Amino acid sequence: MIPASSAPMAFDIAAIPWDTFHDDGTRSATLVGTRDPGIMFSYAFFVPAGVFDAAHFHSADVHLVVAAGELRLGYGTALDVSATSRFPPGSFLWVPAGAAHFDGADEDTVVIGTAVGPWTTDYLDEST
Repeated sequence: MIPASSAPMAFDIAAIPWDTFHDDGTRSATLVGTRDPGIMFSYAFFVPAGVFDAAHFHSADVHLVVAAGELRLGYGTALDVSATSRFPPGSFLWVPAGAAHFDGADEDTVVIGTAVGPWTTDYLDEST
């Protein structure tokens, strides 16, 4: 959702307007701003229980807050669930641009992130 004006906005995680749905059950929504170059934006990302993402990196720094559930995050060039740390609701994470990482959840999880565009996700294994 991109606001039409500069009016304040608020989102209840139970009513996020999801706009992108993926085959693995993850979904996302751009909450404020756009992913255009030089523009700050905030987004929500839902990870269903049992889903883990292969090693990847982002083109820009991302600031994350775990809003619900528990995010599992590890750093490295290959998915290794045993190497993840657990981050419960209220946790703040900063993932620098270019930092290879993998993530997922054992329970339904929602994270809220903020970054500056352009923002891409690049997988290290091209078959992903």
